[in-house]
Amino acid sequence: MRRVVFNQKGGVGKSTIVCNLAAISASEGMRTLVIDLDAQGNSSQYLLGQLAAAASPTVADFFETALTYSFKPVEIASFIHQTPFENLDVMPAHPELDALHGKLESRYKIYKLRDALNELEDTYDAIYIDTPPALNFYTRSALIAVERCLIPFDCDDFSRRALYTLLDNVKEIQHDHNAELAVEGIVINQFQPRASLPLQLVEELVSEGLPVLNSRLSSSVKIRESHQYATPMIHLDPRHKLAQEYVALYRELVGSAD
Repeated sequence: MRRVVFNQKGGVGKSTIVCNLAAISASEGMRTLVIDLDAQGNSSQYLLGQLAAAASPTVADFFETALTYSFKPVEIASFIHQTPFENLDVMPAHPELDALHGKLESRYKIYKLRDALNELEDTYDAIYIDTPPALNFYTRSALIAVERCLIPFDCDDFSRRALYTLLDNVKEIQHDHNAELAVEGIVINQFQPRASLPLQLVEELVSEGLPVLNSRLSSSVKIRESHQYATPMIHLDPRHKLAQEYVALYRELVGSAD
């Protein structure tokens, strides 16, 4: 199963959700790959720690090969790196992604990622893609290349207003490029159950018939430690409430995909 975690709004936890779900997948014996398409490289740093800065080749190198005409096919596996966690690999990001963006878009290389991931169909059981906080070439490439889209949502009015535009953008990709793409669900992140506004917003989204997932991810300082130690929650503190919430989210997604 290929999943992209996408939201045009920054700071909603895309990288954290990608890496923690992927880590749980890998811990259960699934051969799992994370692809980091955000030039900031948060997922790369989360999974590789200090090794991320020196990781080479990267996803930017992969896309750069798409701009060079060659009779020799490029093997996407050569851009993939092992992480310290069993069964979990990553294709790391690089700041050069920003410089490549315009060239890739002008030469319409939008299907290169999809074609490359087709080559990995027998190599990985699960692929998770982290995206930049924008609807750009890399995000569209990811939406074209996957079967499922997860949308992180933090409970404020700005996020709600942006959500409707985001869903329309996903529908456009469905109609024009990828009929198999489905919104797997809206992930309520940094949820505060005792606050009235988050409860109200979630209830309203559910009443509108939007695909809000049952699992909620709490706000916790523990996730900062997880980032600092470059260790997803399932490995850092598997008994922690937030780690268990990620497990519940993973179970819900796996159950809905069966």
